[in-house]
Amino acid sequence: MAMDDQSRVFVRKLLIWYKKAARELPWRDTRNPYAILVSEFMLQQTQVSRVLEYFPRFMARFPTIDALARSRPKAVMEQWDGLGYYARARNLHALAKVVSRTLHGQLPDDPVQLQELPGVGKYTAGAVACFAYQKAVPAVDTNVRRVLSRVFGNAKFGMRNAELWRLASTLVPKNGERAWKFNQAMMELGALVCTARVPKCQDCPVKKHCRYTARLNSRNRIHGRAHPE
Repeated sequence: MAMDDQSRVFVRKLLIWYKKAARELPWRDTRNPYAILVSEFMLQQTQVSRVLEYFPRFMARFPTIDALARSRPKAVMEQWDGLGYYARARNLHALAKVVSRTLHGQLPDDPVQLQELPGVGKYTAGAVACFAYQKAVPAVDTNVRRVLSRVFGNAKFGMRNAELWRLASTLVPKNGERAWKFNQAMMELGALVCTARVPKCQDCPVKKHCRYTARLNSRNRIHGRAHPE
Protein backbone atom coordinates (compact mmCIF):
# COMPACT_ATOMS: atom_id res chain seq x y z
CA MET A 1 0.00 0.00 0.00
CA ALA A 2 1.66 3.21 -1.17
CA MET A 3 1.14 6.58 0.47
CA ASP A 4 -1.01 8.95 -1.62
CA ASP A 5 -0.91 12.74 -1.65
CA GLN A 6 -3.71 13.04 0.90
CA SER A 7 -1.86 10.76 3.30
CA ARG A 8 1.30 12.83 2.91
CA VAL A 9 -0.62 16.00 3.74
CA PHE A 10 -2.17 14.22 6.73
CA VAL A 11 1.26 13.28 8.07
CA ARG A 12 2.69 16.75 7.47
CA LYS A 13 -0.18 18.56 9.21
CA LEU A 14 -0.12 16.12 12.10
CA LEU A 15 3.60 16.68 12.69
CA ILE A 16 3.19 20.47 12.56
CA TRP A 17 0.40 20.24 15.15
CA TYR A 18 2.41 17.93 17.40
CA LYS A 19 5.33 20.35 17.52
CA LYS A 20 3.00 22.93 19.09
CA ALA A 21 0.65 20.73 21.13
CA ALA A 22 2.84 17.94 22.55
CA ARG A 23 2.76 17.51 26.31
CA GLU A 24 6.03 17.29 28.21
CA LEU A 25 6.24 13.73 29.52
CA PRO A 26 9.36 12.18 31.11
CA TRP A 27 9.35 9.13 28.86
CA ARG A 28 9.46 11.44 25.83
CA ASP A 29 12.68 13.01 27.04
CA THR A 30 14.66 9.78 26.95
CA ARG A 31 15.73 7.10 24.49
CA ASN A 32 16.52 4.68 27.32
CA PRO A 33 14.85 1.43 26.19
CA TYR A 34 14.26 0.26 29.76
CA ALA A 35 12.65 3.54 30.86
CA ILE A 36 10.43 3.52 27.79
CA LEU A 37 9.47 -0.09 28.43
CA VAL A 38 8.49 0.71 32.03
CA SER A 39 6.37 3.65 30.88
CA GLU A 40 4.61 1.53 28.27
CA PHE A 41 3.78 -1.18 30.80
CA MET A 42 2.42 1.44 33.19
CA LEU A 43 0.39 3.24 30.52
CA GLN A 44 -1.55 0.10 29.62
CA GLN A 45 -5.13 0.86 30.73
CA THR A 46 -3.94 3.65 33.04
CA GLN A 47 -4.28 7.41 32.69
CA VAL A 48 -1.18 9.48 32.01
CA SER A 49 -1.74 11.57 35.15
CA ARG A 50 -1.55 8.42 37.28
CA VAL A 51 1.59 7.15 35.54
CA LEU A 52 3.28 10.52 36.04
CA GLU A 53 3.01 9.87 39.76
CA TYR A 54 4.39 6.31 39.72
CA PHE A 55 6.96 6.37 36.92
CA PRO A 56 9.69 8.50 38.60
CA ARG A 57 9.41 6.58 41.87
CA PHE A 58 9.68 3.23 40.13
CA MET A 59 12.68 4.36 38.08
CA ALA A 60 14.40 5.72 41.19
CA ARG A 61 13.92 2.39 42.97
CA PHE A 62 14.85 0.23 39.95
CA PRO A 63 17.08 2.43 37.74
CA THR A 64 18.17 -0.37 35.39
CA ILE A 65 16.71 -3.56 34.03
CA ASP A 66 19.37 -5.52 35.93
CA ALA A 67 18.37 -3.80 39.19
CA LEU A 68 14.76 -4.79 38.58
CA ALA A 69 15.79 -8.36 37.74
CA ARG A 70 17.70 -8.70 41.03
CA SER A 71 14.82 -7.37 43.13
CA ARG A 72 12.44 -9.49 45.14
CA PRO A 73 8.86 -9.77 43.86
CA LYS A 74 7.58 -8.16 47.06
CA ALA A 75 9.70 -5.04 46.46
CA VAL A 76 8.44 -4.75 42.88
CA MET A 77 4.82 -5.11 43.92
CA GLU A 78 5.26 -2.51 46.67
CA GLN A 79 6.39 0.05 44.12
CA TRP A 80 3.46 -0.86 41.88
CA ASP A 81 0.91 -0.84 44.69
CA GLY A 82 -2.09 1.34 43.83
CA LEU A 83 -1.45 1.39 40.09
CA GLY A 84 -3.65 -1.64 39.48
CA TYR A 85 -3.54 -4.44 36.89
CA TYR A 86 -0.78 -6.15 38.85
CA ALA A 87 -0.10 -8.75 36.16
CA ARG A 88 1.78 -5.95 34.40
CA ALA A 89 4.24 -5.70 37.29
CA ARG A 90 4.73 -9.47 37.39
CA ASN A 91 5.30 -9.59 33.64
CA LEU A 92 7.72 -6.66 33.77
CA HIS A 93 9.70 -8.36 36.54
CA ALA A 94 9.77 -11.64 34.61
CA LEU A 95 10.86 -9.79 31.47
CA ALA A 96 13.72 -8.11 33.34
CA LYS A 97 14.97 -11.49 34.54
CA VAL A 98 14.92 -12.91 31.02
CA VAL A 99 16.71 -9.92 29.51
CA SER A 100 19.28 -9.77 32.31
CA ARG A 101 19.97 -13.50 32.14
CA THR A 102 19.93 -14.15 28.38
CA LEU A 103 20.43 -10.79 26.65
CA HIS A 104 23.09 -9.16 28.84
CA GLY A 105 20.57 -6.63 30.09
CA GLN A 106 19.95 -5.19 26.62
CA LEU A 107 16.45 -4.98 25.20
CA PRO A 108 16.22 -5.97 21.51
CA ASP A 109 15.48 -3.29 18.91
CA ASP A 110 13.48 -5.65 16.70
CA PRO A 111 9.69 -5.77 17.26
CA VAL A 112 9.53 -9.50 16.53
CA GLN A 113 12.18 -10.29 19.15
CA LEU A 114 10.55 -7.93 21.64
CA GLN A 115 7.25 -9.80 21.33
CA GLU A 116 8.98 -12.94 22.57
CA LEU A 117 9.42 -11.32 25.99
CA PRO A 118 6.87 -11.69 28.82
CA GLY A 119 3.99 -9.22 28.66
CA VAL A 120 5.05 -7.62 25.36
CA GLY A 121 2.41 -7.48 22.63
CA LYS A 122 2.56 -6.03 19.15
CA TYR A 123 1.90 -2.45 20.23
CA THR A 124 4.45 -2.42 23.07
CA ALA A 125 7.05 -4.00 20.79
CA GLY A 126 6.49 -1.31 18.17
CA ALA A 127 6.56 1.44 20.79
CA VAL A 128 9.88 0.33 22.28
CA ALA A 129 11.45 -0.20 18.85
CA CYS A 130 10.36 3.24 17.68
CA PHE A 131 10.61 5.37 20.82
CA ALA A 132 13.88 3.89 22.08
CA TYR A 133 15.66 2.91 18.87
CA GLN A 134 13.87 5.18 16.38
CA LYS A 135 12.90 2.29 14.15
CA ALA A 136 10.43 3.30 11.44
CA VAL A 137 7.72 0.92 12.62
CA PRO A 138 4.08 1.54 13.59
CA ALA A 139 2.74 1.53 17.14
CA VAL A 140 -1.03 1.09 17.12
CA ASP A 141 -2.58 1.55 20.54
CA THR A 142 -6.21 2.34 21.39
CA ASN A 143 -5.81 6.04 20.59
CA VAL A 144 -4.09 5.40 17.27
CA ARG A 145 -6.69 2.79 16.35
CA ARG A 146 -9.46 5.34 16.92
CA VAL A 147 -7.73 8.07 14.90
CA LEU A 148 -7.04 5.78 11.95
CA SER A 149 -10.57 4.37 11.97
CA ARG A 150 -12.16 7.80 11.99
CA VAL A 151 -9.87 9.49 9.49
CA PHE A 152 -9.51 6.71 6.95
CA GLY A 153 -12.18 4.13 7.74
CA ASN A 154 -15.88 3.49 7.73
CA ALA A 155 -17.28 4.70 11.06
CA LYS A 156 -20.20 2.29 10.86
CA PHE A 157 -18.09 -0.84 10.55
CA GLY A 158 -14.66 0.34 11.68
CA MET A 159 -11.43 -1.18 10.43
CA ARG A 160 -10.06 -4.61 11.11
CA ASN A 161 -6.89 -4.95 13.14
CA ALA A 162 -4.78 -6.15 10.22
CA GLU A 163 -6.01 -3.24 8.09
CA LEU A 164 -5.11 -0.75 10.80
CA TRP A 165 -1.57 -2.07 11.10
CA ARG A 166 -1.08 -2.08 7.31
CA LEU A 167 -2.33 1.49 7.11
CA ALA A 168 -0.14 2.60 10.00
CA SER A 169 2.88 0.97 8.34
CA THR A 170 2.18 2.98 5.20
CA LEU A 171 1.86 6.27 7.06
CA VAL A 172 4.93 5.97 9.31
CA PRO A 173 7.77 8.09 7.88
CA LYS A 174 10.86 6.15 6.84
CA ASN A 175 13.17 8.49 8.74
CA GLY A 176 13.58 7.27 12.31
CA GLU A 177 13.27 10.66 14.01
CA ARG A 178 10.15 11.55 12.01
CA ALA A 179 8.72 8.09 12.74
CA TRP A 180 9.19 8.77 16.47
CA LYS A 181 7.37 12.10 16.15
CA PHE A 182 4.61 10.64 14.00
CA ASN A 183 3.77 7.80 16.39
CA GLN A 184 3.84 10.17 19.35
CA ALA A 185 1.65 12.63 17.45
CA MET A 186 -0.93 9.98 16.60
CA MET A 187 -1.23 9.00 20.26
CA GLU A 188 -1.38 12.64 21.33
CA LEU A 189 -4.13 13.42 18.82
CA GLY A 190 -6.19 10.50 20.10
CA ALA A 191 -5.62 11.46 23.73
CA LEU A 192 -6.29 15.19 23.46
CA VAL A 193 -8.51 15.79 20.41
CA CYS A 194 -9.88 12.64 18.77
CA THR A 195 -11.24 11.38 22.07
CA ALA A 196 -13.55 8.41 22.40
CA ARG A 197 -16.80 9.96 23.61
CA VAL A 198 -16.76 13.61 22.58
CA PRO A 199 -14.12 14.26 19.91
CA LYS A 200 -13.03 17.88 19.54
CA CYS A 201 -13.31 17.88 15.76
CA GLN A 202 -13.23 21.68 15.55
CA ASP A 203 -9.71 21.63 17.05
CA CYS A 204 -8.38 18.81 14.89
CA PRO A 205 -5.43 19.66 12.63
CA VAL A 206 -6.45 17.01 10.09
CA LYS A 207 -10.24 17.51 10.06
CA LYS A 208 -10.23 18.39 6.35
CA HIS A 209 -8.90 14.91 5.62
CA CYS A 210 -11.14 13.02 8.03
CA ARG A 211 -14.04 10.84 6.82
CA TYR A 212 -15.64 10.89 10.25
CA THR A 213 -15.74 14.70 10.27
CA ALA A 214 -17.06 14.79 6.70
CA ARG A 215 -19.93 12.47 7.60
CA LEU A 216 -20.66 14.47 10.75
CA ASN A 217 -20.72 17.73 8.80
CA SER A 218 -23.03 16.22 6.18
CA ARG A 219 -25.41 14.96 8.84
CA ASN A 220 -25.42 18.31 10.63
CA ARG A 221 -26.18 20.19 7.40
CA ILE A 222 -29.17 17.98 6.78
CA HIS A 223 -30.52 18.67 10.26
CA GLY A 224 -29.52 22.34 10.28
CA ARG A 225 -27.15 21.99 13.24
CA ALA A 226 -23.77 23.60 13.84
CA HIS A 227 -20.88 21.48 12.66
CA PRO A 228 -17.18 21.26 13.47
CA GLU A 229 -15.83 22.84 10.31
